[in-house]
Amino acid sequence: MEKNFKLETDTIWNFEERGNWSTHRGDYPGNWSPYVPKNIILRYSKEGELVLDQFVGSGTTLIEACLLNRRIIGCDINDRALSICSDRIKNLSKMDNVFLKKRDARNLYNIKDGSIDLICTHPPYANIIKYSKNLKEDISLLDIEEFYVAMKDVAKECYRVLKKEKYCSILMGDTRKRGFIIPLAFNVLNIFMNSGFKLKEIIIKQQHNCKSTEYWRDISIKRNFYLIAHEYLFVFKK
Repeated sequence: MEKNFKLETDTIWNFEERGNWSTHRGDYPGNWSPYVPKNIILRYSKEGELVLDQFVGSGTTLIEACLLNRRIIGCDINDRALSICSDRIKNLSKMDNVFLKKRDARNLYNIKDGSIDLICTHPPYANIIKYSKNLKEDISLLDIEEFYVAMKDVAKECYRVLKKEKYCSILMGDTRKRGFIIPLAFNVLNIFMNSGFKLKEIIIKQQHNCKSTEYWRDISIKRNFYLIAHEYLFVFKK
C-alpha cells in the first residue's frame, strides 16, 4: 500500500499526485487516480469479497483490488484495454482471484444476479474522450442523449448483479457546450436512482493534471466561463 495513504473521511477529495505505486500508470486516456478505488474498496468491502469494474480501462481498480486482497471482475469492450490490464496484474495476484471479461457494460451476461459485493467504476463521460474509432459497443462514441439511454441499461445491470445492502460507486464529470454546463453527472445520478438505488454519498473530487487545462485557460477568460475542475463520486446502495 502507498506509504503516505490515509483513508478519506469527508466529502472533498483532493489528490494532487495521481499515485504511481505498484504497476499503476497514468498513460491511458481518462484513467482515474488509484487513490479513488483504494478508498472505495477499503471503506465498502472486505478481503475476499468480489468487486466489479465494468469500465476497467487500463486496470486501476483491478490493480487496487489485487493489492487489497479482493477478488475482482474487470470488464471492457475494448481489446486493447483488456490486454493492458492482463499485463499489469500478471504478477500481483493469484489468477483465480481475477476475472477479465470482454463485455458491454449494458449486458454483463454470465455474471449472476446478486453476486457482486462492490461496484467501483469510472465510465466514459459521453463522447468527451473517445476510446475507439468505430467499435460498435463503445459508449464513448455516443452523443449525450444516446449516452443517457446507454447508462439506463448500465444502471439496470449494476442493480441486477449487486447484492442487496451493498454499494455501487460511480465517478462522473460534467461537460460544457456552447458556453453552458451540461450536468452530465447529476443526470446520471438520477438514472441510477430511478433504477432503484438509494444515494449514500456525493463526494466532490478535485481534478489535477488534466492535459487540456492550460489550453482552455485563456479561452475561458476570453469567453467568460470557469474551467471545470471537479468530478463527482456517487456512492449508491442497493
